[in-house]
Amino acid sequence: MKQPEVLSNTILTDATTYLATDIHFSPGPNECHIYFRINGYRWFYKKIPRKQYQSLLSYYKFRSGMDIAENRLPQDGTLSSQVKDNTYFLRLSTLPLKDTESLAIRVLPEQYEPNIEELFVFSKQARQLMKWLKSSSGIILFTGPTGSGKSSTMYALLKQATKEYGYQSITLEDPIEQSVEKILQVQVNEKSGFDYDVGLKAALRHDPDIIMVGEIRDDKTAKFAIRAALTGHLVLSTIHARNTFGTLTRLKQMGIPSSDLHESIIGIVAQQLVELSPTYKEVNHSSRSAIAELLSGQALERAINGISPNNSKEFLSLDRIRRKAHAEGIIQIESDQKA
Repeated sequence: MKQPEVLSNTILTDATTYLATDIHFSPGPNECHIYFRINGYRWFYKKIPRKQYQSLLSYYKFRSGMDIAENRLPQDGTLSSQVKDNTYFLRLSTLPLKDTESLAIRVLPEQYEPNIEELFVFSKQARQLMKWLKSSSGIILFTGPTGSGKSSTMYALLKQATKEYGYQSITLEDPIEQSVEKILQVQVNEKSGFDYDVGLKAALRHDPDIIMVGEIRDDKTAKFAIRAALTGHLVLSTIHARNTFGTLTRLKQMGIPSSDLHESIIGIVAQQLVELSPTYKEVNHSSRSAIAELLSGQALERAINGISPNNSKEFLSLDRIRRKAHAEGIIQIESDQKA
C-alpha cells in the first residue's frame, strides 16, 4: 500500500497532466472512487481501498491545517504543492458522511496570470469590463456557477487596473486563491470572527481605490458592500444567482432597496465557460474560454425596476452569445456547457 505522501503526489501529478480543475473523493463501504473534473465534466480516475483513503484524508487534513479529530463538521483548508516544476494552490473541503468524510480539492496554478482579453471568447466583452473600472465608485457584480472563472476574471481586472491606473487594490478572500503582486490580499477567517464585514471595515481604513470581496454570502455583507460603493469606493464581488436579472432579485431579497441599486451598480456579469472548437483551442492554447451576459446602462436601470432585459432585442443573453459563438465556429455545440 502506497504511503499517503506518495499516493498524493501520484494523484496530483495525474490531475495536473490532465488539466483537471477539481479532484473528488467519493468513499464507499470498502473503497473510495476518485474523479477528476476536466473541461467542466466529471471523469472517473481510479479507485483505492477505503483504508488507504482514510490515511490520505488524514494526511491532507493535517497538511492543510484542518482538525484531524473533527469529522462531524465540514472543514476547509489550503496548501501549496509542487508538481514537477510548477507550484499549485490546493483548496480542500470536507463533508461529513455517515461514517466518514468526503473530500474535494480545487487545483489552481499559482503562476496563472492571463491577460483579461485572453479569458473571453469575445475580447470586446473584456474591454467593456475594463471601461467599467474607470468609474471612481460603484459595484461590479459577477455571477455564474462554481468553476465558471469568476475569480480569474476579477484577478485579471485588478491586475490590469493596478498596472494601467495605479489603483490601490485590496482583496478580501476565503481563501486567497492566487498570490498577486502589488495587491493587498486579506485572508478572511470566519471561525475566528474575522468575517467579510470586519474585513471590509478594516479595508476601508487603508484608502483603497478598489476592494474585491470574494463573495457576497449574506445580508450583512451585501449591505456593507453596497454602502462602500455608495461612499466613493469601487467594489468587485461575486454573488450566486441564475443570471444578471436574477442577481438583482437576490440583492432585493437581501434587503437592498432599489434606490441603492440604482445608485451603486455599474454593471453585472453572468459568466460561463464553454468548450472551444479544435481550431480555437490551438489559437488560445486553452480548451475553454468564457462567454458573458453583461447588464449595464439603461437595460440595468429597467431591470432594477423589474423589467427583464430579455424582453429587449439589444440585450445579449448568455444563450444568444453562445449561439453567436457557435455560428462563428468558436465552439462546437450550441447547447449549454457544463461549468
